[in-house]
Amino acid sequence: MHRPFRAVHILLSVAIACILAGGALAQVSSAVDHRVLATSKTSTMEKELNEAAEAGFRFQAVMGGESAFGGKEVVVIMSRTERKAASRFAYRLLATSKTSTMQKELQDAADAGYMYKGQTIFQSAFGGDEVVVILERDKDSGTRPSEYKLLATSKTSTLAKEVQQAGAVGYEVVGMTLAKTSLGGKEMVAILKRSRAE
Repeated sequence: MHRPFRAVHILLSVAIACILAGGALAQVSSAVDHRVLATSKTSTMEKELNEAAEAGFRFQAVMGGESAFGGKEVVVIMSRTERKAASRFAYRLLATSKTSTMQKELQDAADAGYMYKGQTIFQSAFGGDEVVVILERDKDSGTRPSEYKLLATSKTSTLAKEVQQAGAVGYEVVGMTLAKTSLGGKEMVAILKRSRAE
């Protein structure tokens, strides 16, 4: 009488053991490999980003600042797992102190299939700050290009007004930084994105 119950009990035990074993295997296979890139030249960073992408790494974070030795660097962290295919992603780095130039370069990159991933500030040789933007292109993705808008102002009231106006026509903020201008002032730089209409 108890054989069917015992058989069910054994099957349940086997199923639970398989689930636990599968979980353990998943934990083992989910290890993440990281690579830190650091350079004082933005042109070098784009090259290193793409070299890491060729090895299967993908962008995770960026920051700019002063190193322990007093130099200025852009630092990027990239990561990969065994599941990430090498050469799937490509990167473009934009760096300029002119917001009008950045607006055009952002849109040109978007038209070529690149998407915004992050931004930071890098101090230029002329005393002002450059806005550094990193863009990523997924070679396997068929998404439509986005439209980008860059807002730059020293007044929060102006920023609030311009962000609200942009939001009314479908733009959303994807990133913001505070940059020092060559004249010694501070400027807030916000980047917004919206899906391109068909």
